[in-house]
Parts: sequence; structure tokens; C-alpha cells
Amino acid sequence: MIQITGPRIDRGDDILTPEAIAFVDHLHQAFAGRRQELLAERRRHREEAGNGRDPRFLSSTAAIREDDTWRVAGAGPGLEDRRVEITGPTDPKMAINALNSGARVWLADLEDATSPTWANIVGGQGTLFDAVRGRLAFTSAEGKDYRVTTPLEHTPTIVMRPRGWHLVEKHLAFTDRAGRSTPASASLTDFGLYFWHNAQAVVDAGRGPYFYLPKLESHLEARLWNDIFVFAQQRIGMPVGTIRATVLIETIPAAFEMDEILYELRDHCAGLNAGRWDYIFSMIKTFQGRGRRFAFGDRDRITMTVPFMRAYTELLVATCHRRGAHAIGGMSAFIPNRKDAEATERALQKVADDKRREAGDGFDGTWVAHPDLIPTALAEFDAVLGERPNQVERQRDDVHVTADDLLDVAGADATVTDGGVRANVSVALRYLEAWLRGTGAVAIDGLMEDAATAEISRSLLRQWIDNRIVTAEGAPVDAALVSHVLDEEQARLETDGSRFADAADLLREVVLGEDVPTFLTIPAYARYLVDTAPSEEDLALAG
Repeated sequence: MIQITGPRIDRGDDILTPEAIAFVDHLHQAFAGRRQELLAERRRHREEAGNGRDPRFLSSTAAIREDDTWRVAGAGPGLEDRRVEITGPTDPKMAINALNSGARVWLADLEDATSPTWANIVGGQGTLFDAVRGRLAFTSAEGKDYRVTTPLEHTPTIVMRPRGWHLVEKHLAFTDRAGRSTPASASLTDFGLYFWHNAQAVVDAGRGPYFYLPKLESHLEARLWNDIFVFAQQRIGMPVGTIRATVLIETIPAAFEMDEILYELRDHCAGLNAGRWDYIFSMIKTFQGRGRRFAFGDRDRITMTVPFMRAYTELLVATCHRRGAHAIGGMSAFIPNRKDAEATERALQKVADDKRREAGDGFDGTWVAHPDLIPTALAEFDAVLGERPNQVERQRDDVHVTADDLLDVAGADATVTDGGVRANVSVALRYLEAWLRGTGAVAIDGLMEDAATAEISRSLLRQWIDNRIVTAEGAPVDAALVSHVLDEEQARLETDGSRFADAADLLREVVLGEDVPTFLTIPAYARYLVDTAPSEEDLALAG
């Protein structure tokens, strides 16, 4: 059974209904055990990679890759044209901005762009509940009203991103049939609440229940999601195949199993997305202990044109189009600054260059993180697509990517500078401080930072320390240097009421600790974002 252990919260009565909680419980009873088994498989493969075994294409599934006959379900209603998608968290203000943005799709993000406070998770579900029904509105503390002015039928199609398999929801406790109690799966919680409340409503509105699936590492994890989709649709009497999923290829293992992931989800799959920032983080993390062969330079030197990133994105487009799936490009982190015209012009030019490359490579759409970037991205895709909704018919038969190509980091500039060290410390510190205050997507130094980009910053720092890297200016990157820079940045940034002391403690742990956690958000969530246990009265009121 599922028990609510978090306190009563705004929108809880609407979202945490007995029927919805019972559905989440049924998902756990059916699938929580398989989730645990797959997480154990992840750990085993990570240990193998750390011990010198490179990822490879699977020999056991070669027949799937070599079979030219199978295709995925493809776009559902409202997903035919995805040339520009806007991503962002699910707080009411950001949701309204997204729905008014003119984008084709809104990626409603409960994962990397959301700090998973209990209020944000339940409130985000409430936002989606209202948005689906065309009644979302918000008044800020300053009295400013925000309303969706776009007619419902012309708002972006909602594609919700639940949290990844590795995360838990500590405000819900799951007790299995053997009496063992554990925190609920964040993935099953996010999916279950959204599907239960909104699946039929979005179908009635002419679209469907659509999901972005994050952090997958194998086709077996895709198979688990497919089985969940079948179970959920049958549970409410919805035709199997109504759901559509777009899988984020943002881990190294998943890049070697793109065909297999599409195959497992073929009855429910719309496409794949090149989740570039998590992919870079995965490359650093997977080979953390493998020496300088996999060592990178400053963060801004890891561009989309370095060899391993070119191989990854070209393979994604070719694989998708061969199977009738959409290939969706990633998010350029550059954002405009409405107070600085020159900075905005530079950002728009970089975004235009990025989207022009994606459209030219065959992607069917792309991501932006700010409404002001939509015209720039749209212009580049319009120039290639014209009136066509996508370019799935464009087969990239010229693409021939090998395992060595996917692991070719030698072409990336490995130069580390003093400024690069300080930038990583400062960005990670400022992001964590905002995350602890409940904000998961943060504009820092002209870039949109989320959990994935913060992970790159902190994992690079640890990589440089472990590999005894010396900066271009001659400074050894060691624990003492990083700690010194962290002290300086904390002192520079700290203000009354801020969370920089907590953020600095966390950053020391996830960069300088003996055991480096696989995700910085795991210890941060457990230590700082879990509300204290409610009283017996609260539990009774919560059902």
C-alpha cells in the first residue's frame, strides 16, 4: 500500500485523492520490484565501465538492429509537428508563459528543471490538472495576474517528464506484500498521478497522454515503461497504444541501444531526444576512474561539434528516421537578457547557429528554454521544413557510427583554465543554492542552468582532481584549490537568508568526498527537501 507521509499541502486534496493514490499503489505493486532489479543492473554496468570495459553494441539484439521492417507508432494527435518545443518547470507562472509561447510542444518538466520539494511536486501536478482543462491562472505576490490567452486548442501539446528511475518520493511510503516499506518511486508517482487525473481529459481535447522518459540506460528499462503503459491504459479502459513516449538519449549506455529502446516501446513511441547536457555528464561520470583518456577541458569547450557528440547526434537522427520516429534536438543553454541588447544578440546568434546545424542534420524539432528564443529557433527549422511537419522521410544513409566514434573524446579541447575551475565552482554553488530554495531552472551568467548542467560542473571538478590536471596558467587542480575557490565564492555570494552555506557543504561532499554520489540531487534531496513527518492528525486527514 501507499501511505502519504508528507504534510498536508496546497492542491493536495485535488491531486492526492484516494483513487489516485490507489492507482499509484497498483503501479508499485506491479512494477516496483522490476525497478529495483534494473537499478542493480545499472550499478553492475557502471562498475564494469569503471574497471575498464567500454560500452558496446549488444550482440544479443543484433537481429533487431538488422531488421529493416519494423517501425514505431510515431506521432499521436498534436505531435505531428514538433519543430520547436519549450521546456520548463511546472509552477503556474512558467506554465502560463509556456502555454502562451507559440511553441508546438511544452515539455512540462518534473525532473531536471524542478526542485523536488513536496510543494513543487504536488503543486506541479495541480498546474497540469488545470492546464489540461484550460483553467490555469496565477496571481503573483505583487498582484500581477497571469492568464493563458492562447485558445486551448492552439496551446502547445503537453509532454510531461516524470523523474528518473533512480529517484524516490520520500513523502509517499510504499509497503509491499511482504511488509517491507520503502520510499515510493518518483517515476511511478509522477507518471501515475498525471495519467490518472489527465489521460482521458487530454484525449477528449484531441491530443493524448504524452511523456518524455529521462535517464534510461537500457532497452530493459524501456520495456518496463512499455509494460507500465499497457497496464495503465488497461486499468482505465483506454485503448492500448494511446500513450506516446519520447525517450531522452542522455546516457552513454542508451546511445548503444537506440534501436532496441525504440523496439521495446514501438507501440507507444513517438521519437528520441538528444539530451545533450545529461549525455555529457554521463560521459564524465561513466569513465570517472579511467584516466586522462576521458578527461575534458573547461565546460564551454565541450561543444556539439566535438567528435563524440557529432557521432551521437547523427546516429540518433539516422536511427529515428529509419524507424519512423521523430528526432528532437537538444537545448542550447544560451538565453536572452532583456536588459542587455548586446548579450541578447550574442545569445540569439549562438542559438541560431545551433538550430541551423540541427535542422540541417535532419532533426525534426528542437528545444528552447525561453520564449524569446522561439522565433530564432523557428526560423531555422522553417527554412528547412517549409510546410512539412517534419523530415522523417529523410534517411541518413550516409551515417555509419561505430562504438569507437561514440567514445572518441580525443578531438575535444582538453585545456583547463583557472577561469574554468572558478566558473564550475561558482555555477554549481549558485545553482544548488537556488535548488535548495525550491527553484530548479536558474539563469546564471547568460545560461539556463538545470540539474544536468550543474552535474557537468561538479563532475568536471572531480575529474580534474582525480587526474591531477594542471591549468593552463600552471595551477594544480586539487582538493585544496577547489576548496579555496569555494570558500571565496561562498563569501562573495552569501547574503542574509540565503542557502549558500548549505549549498557549499553539499558541493564539498559531492566533489571532494571519498565516495562521489552518482547524482548530486540524491543526497541534497534526502538532507534538505524532505519535510518532517506529519502528525497522526495530518496522516488521518491525508487519508
